[in-house]
Amino acid sequence: MNIVFMGTPDFAVPCLEALIENNHNVCAVFSQPDKPVGRKQLLLPTPVKACALKNSIAVYQPKTLKNAEATDIISNCNPDVIIVVAYGKILPMDILSAAKYGCINVHASLLPKYRGAAPIQQAVLNGDRETGVTVMQMDEGLDTGDILLDEKTKIDINETSAQLFDRLSVIGAQALIKCLDKLEKGEIIPVKQSSVGESYAGKITKELSLINWRASAFEVHNKIRGLQTWPCAVTVINGKTVKIHKSILSDKTGNKPGAVVDNKNVLTVCCGDGKCVDILELQQQGKKRMSASAFLNGNTIEISTVLGE
Repeated sequence: MNIVFMGTPDFAVPCLEALIENNHNVCAVFSQPDKPVGRKQLLLPTPVKACALKNSIAVYQPKTLKNAEATDIISNCNPDVIIVVAYGKILPMDILSAAKYGCINVHASLLPKYRGAAPIQQAVLNGDRETGVTVMQMDEGLDTGDILLDEKTKIDINETSAQLFDRLSVIGAQALIKCLDKLEKGEIIPVKQSSVGESYAGKITKELSLINWRASAFEVHNKIRGLQTWPCAVTVINGKTVKIHKSILSDKTGNKPGAVVDNKNVLTVCCGDGKCVDILELQQQGKKRMSASAFLNGNTIEISTVLGE
């Protein structure tokens, strides 16, 4: 197929690579404008742009799609389909209808659940045991188009959003290639999304980071793994803010939310339901991520110390 690809972050790269590897003709790539990254604020190409340039594909980074320039570029490519994966811009109607098969989006949830910007993190934050990828025919709504194909996968109880992100990016690429093959053969029957179970996953912000130790152990554990690797769950230990990177559910119990129950090798903390979490990895301000045992070797955390105060 003759394809225009639109995407920006790491999640979209496996889809672009799969299109190339399966001999589809990607004639143009659209990506968000480059942004300064890190403490030094270096202007780096988006992951999708870097992949496209590596494969000698023309890259376009318009600030807006609401003018004739973007439409002309797409029209000159004469695409059979436009593939959109985590691009980050709303597509106007003239682009949605600019290809034979329209615009197809790879979305990291089982629609209509978790429409919006952060479906992967939201699934982990909510403690879901299953998620997946939906390949969808785009319309003018937000992730509301007809479902062309979906693939399900289980979520492990200790899987972080970062780990799930990596897995779903690969599942999404495989689903996309399968969908395009079926589309060419006329084997796809679009299915309208149900209004049952629809939900929205808004952007993740730093305001979500603070751990509420009055929540259940399961909810605290989900926050820790759901906000990994950004912005990370945080708490206060002896007056200092600390990022919590990794935890597991503990078999220990306690009486006071936030109280330290065990300080040998791991930091076991009581939650609001009397159950506990074992903190395995954390990070002090200005220091590198470390194991709980290394942290405890350099910090005195007494039993009954209350976190979050």
